[in-house]
Amino acid sequence: MKLSVMRDLGIALILVLATTAARAEMVRNLYSAQVPVADQSAAKLAAASKEALAVVLVKVSGSSALLRNPVIAAALPKARSHVQQYSYSKDALKPGGLLVQVLFDKAYISGLVIEAGAPLWTANRPAVLVWLVMDGVDGPQFVNEDTAPEALTALRREFSRRGLPLQLPLYDAQDAAALSPQQAVSQSSTALENASARYQLADVLIGKFSVDEEGLVGGNWRYFYDGKRQQRSAKAKSGILYMREGAGLAAESMAARYAVSASAEGIGVAMSVTGVTDYADYAAIVAWLESLELIELANVETVQGDTITLRLQAQADPAQLATIIEINEKLVPVPVTGPGPELKYLWQK
Repeated sequence: MKLSVMRDLGIALILVLATTAARAEMVRNLYSAQVPVADQSAAKLAAASKEALAVVLVKVSGSSALLRNPVIAAALPKARSHVQQYSYSKDALKPGGLLVQVLFDKAYISGLVIEAGAPLWTANRPAVLVWLVMDGVDGPQFVNEDTAPEALTALRREFSRRGLPLQLPLYDAQDAAALSPQQAVSQSSTALENASARYQLADVLIGKFSVDEEGLVGGNWRYFYDGKRQQRSAKAKSGILYMREGAGLAAESMAARYAVSASAEGIGVAMSVTGVTDYADYAAIVAWLESLELIELANVETVQGDTITLRLQAQADPAQLATIIEINEKLVPVPVTGPGPELKYLWQK
């Protein structure tokens, strides 16, 4: 984002997740990171690998505090030896700039986080709806690909950096009727919640900032979820760094709810699912469970009518697994009474 474009403009970033059930997505590229690099030399690649490993570890754990852990501090200088592949591309936000995409081994990253005693945040994460508003000489207006493409590029990059699924509004007639730019940046959240309800997302993060004459971007972020509120004020040297603050606030709050402490040794957990009426349901449940980082295997033990029972080989206890599994809105928890599976769900199509 060029500051010449942003100067004398007030900008509000509205990251809205309406208070309905969270819609989760599987985050792609969770174990890779894209970082700036001066050139394609071996020395610069080694330095970029260290930075990329730090980004991946924050993305997987959900917290930048992990980087102060002694186990992680000792691993960072050795990052280059754990790179699986890398590729270079041009930096869309810096003319003449170069980026390198670095991929690490999933097992290595998970093992490192577990060794550090830190929680793991799986790739199944709630999506975030983002409203972006610019307050220019003609008043506030929503930002889109036509009005400020660089702002959206920066936003996408920062959400990717923290492993947050991003969805932009359609900005169609329905959105226009439900929410004006003025309403989006006001203290009242009613219009904002009403406009966001169609996207079926859960939390609300509102940020507003402007660029001063010295080029500094300052303002504050307000984050709402489950009737709770968090706030963060910040001043940054660029728009992308200010967006980093907002993405970080959302990521850290979500990780506090969804990241779980993992065990290096496997734990057997019994689980049952009712409402499984055909093979497609059966296959979808098993495949989804085994896609979660903390579940190694999901073995089906019995099939009786429309109920299947499974034995999960996992790296977390039942209560922790429930936190992750219940992000999937198709798996509705059923209270467990008396002896039987530790986890019970209804498969709701």
